[in-house]
Amino acid sequence: MSSTAEQLKELEAKAKKYIIHEALQNAYEVAVALGQPLLLTGEPGTGKTLLASRVAYDLSQQEGSQFDPMVLEFNTKTTSTARDLFYTYDAISHFQTANIRRQSNEASPETADFIELQALGKAIAFSNPKASDQAFFSTKLPDQAQSSVVLIDEIDKAPRDFTNDILMEIDKFSFGIKEQNSYQLHKSPEQQIAVIMTSNSEKNLPDAFLRRCVFYHIPFPSDDILAKIVKSQLGEGSKYTDDALDAIIATFNEVRENAVRKKPATAELLSWIRILELRDYLEADEKAKRKIMKQNLSVLVKTQEDWKVIHRMFD
Repeated sequence: MSSTAEQLKELEAKAKKYIIHEALQNAYEVAVALGQPLLLTGEPGTGKTLLASRVAYDLSQQEGSQFDPMVLEFNTKTTSTARDLFYTYDAISHFQTANIRRQSNEASPETADFIELQALGKAIAFSNPKASDQAFFSTKLPDQAQSSVVLIDEIDKAPRDFTNDILMEIDKFSFGIKEQNSYQLHKSPEQQIAVIMTSNSEKNLPDAFLRRCVFYHIPFPSDDILAKIVKSQLGEGSKYTDDALDAIIATFNEVRENAVRKKPATAELLSWIRILELRDYLEADEKAKRKIMKQNLSVLVKTQEDWKVIHRMFD
């Protein structure tokens, strides 16, 4: 749906904070040009999910673009089915409401009232909004056709059947609503749907699914890129000097090198830097700075095994 001026301002600020390097930008541009999903892997916290916001904003700013800058997001669960990506049907509420109305001699509720489109279902419907479609689900359609960016986050969490079951729908961008006599919705050929999928590589994805994707692995950032990310996220009001950030990043890298089970990622570094500032790290002398770092290691270290190893670094 079209975004408000306030939402656009927030989206722009969020997008501009995301540091995107050339290889990653090329990967998403290739995926959009081919109309194929972009599958991203990388350590948790390396910015896979946030890329979708940057892509949506960038595409919406192109001349003549009909992309909406709002990302349509689907958070994959271990219980997710292919249908959940397109729509949900609240059968229990439908049954309860029907019983209540029957007892009071009221008209039966419409099935559409209990069907809500989800991320990819919305993208398909929004690309081709027809008044007749509105009778089959409760989700409101936009006034004008739009292109969308869809994020399917942590797709490797889903059962193996999930990826196999969406192969045709991802290829053709169409789906049917079983509870409405398999009523079909199709993407308009004049609109685009850019699909970004993230995976933490917890399990292998089917070969047939991988063949349909453009793949990119986000490596852990170099020190230079890490410094740029930190500065971008902290903003212009930050009191950190370049030297102070370099020292913290050097210590952070040392923690990563010594971690046995779970290496902290970029997101945890940002949280650590923020909490250090709140603990008056910048005003402390070198000995006190080391102590403040040690006292706030719980932001970086998440297992007992790593805790024992990393704590010894600061003794």
